Amino acid sequence: MSNLATKVAVIGSGISGAVCASALARNGISVTIFESGRGPGGRMSQRREIAEDGREFVFDHGAPYFTASNPGVLGLVQEWESRGIVASWNEKFGSFDFASKKFVDIEEEPSSQKYVGIPGMNSICRALTLEPGITSRFGLGVAKVEWLESEGSWSLTGFNGEDLGIFKGVVASDKNTFSSRFTNATGRPPPLDLSIEPEVALKVKEVPVVSCFAVMLAFEQPLTLIPVKGFSFKNSDILSRAFCDSSKPGRSSSSERWVLHSTGEYADKIIARTGFQKLSSALLSEVAEELFQELQRTGLHIPRPLFLKAHRWGSAFPATSIAVKEKCFWSGNKRLAICGDFCVSPNVEGAILSGMAAASKFAELPVSSL
Repeated sequence: MSNLATKVAVIGSGISGAVCASALARNGISVTIFESGRGPGGRMSQRREIAEDGREFVFDHGAPYFTASNPGVLGLVQEWESRGIVASWNEKFGSFDFASKKFVDIEEEPSSQKYVGIPGMNSICRALTLEPGITSRFGLGVAKVEWLESEGSWSLTGFNGEDLGIFKGVVASDKNTFSSRFTNATGRPPPLDLSIEPEVALKVKEVPVVSCFAVMLAFEQPLTLIPVKGFSFKNSDILSRAFCDSSKPGRSSSSERWVLHSTGEYADKIIARTGFQKLSSALLSEVAEELFQELQRTGLHIPRPLFLKAHRWGSAFPATSIAVKEKCFWSGNKRLAICGDFCVSPNVEGAILSGMAAASKFAELPVSSL
């Protein structure tokens, strides 16, 4: 298959789509990635923010790190380490109990190796989408994915009516491609109408998700009363976890930067007020203040940050895994793969495994079908 010029469209450039695209390209398949965002990353996105005084801060506001236990995934991670786009984050982690106002379960030795992208979590996806054989089109959303029965191919159309091309295969790694969960925000149906594959449609029609708000904070001085660089919260209705972003390898240490994640219940309460419409700056400021005040209630003498901002992470985590055994959904006769963390497990490793599985389905096809 190494000399084939087969064209496959990968919709979404999160870690699942990026891993799938990389594997496809290494098998000689020509890949075009379509990503509505300005850059790759998905749950591994990174944000650049400017404070009022002009200083720039960078935050991993999505997944703070990832772990790996599957041999195939570990093999990829070792390759990424050798390329300098992944490193181990060797710090102490634990939990904070609001009931006792104490840190508990502090790990003297890490229970599992924690990995981060270098210099940001999105660096892995960025490097993969730049590999030979891959064309990446960022800032370009797909409005329609249509199966052309007479041609045995897929036609993709952009939101402005632009013809994005004809492809022999499609990989949908972005839930918005086939799920109607967010149609209230866009007013449009999902680009991919799965009625052509009823069995698949039944399983993936509505992938339940847990929402989350991320709050980014920057401080002039280190928070010396916090003995760990990452911790979860117990007995809080507002805060789920906190991570010291600036303690990761390859990050600037000019300020101490933390990211807070809300509980799903808190996020649902806020979203119930607005739906999935774009949130106002005033409401986001309210969210940022509420999460910061909850952090102050730890009694750890948290000073006022020099930067404070909230970001809605609308579909942070899938609430269930719907293809644990298969690891992806596959329609061989139409060369359609659906992959993502919602297939295997709600974490980065699950997304990687699903992307690998989707790519392997194309590799198994007879050359004549491509």
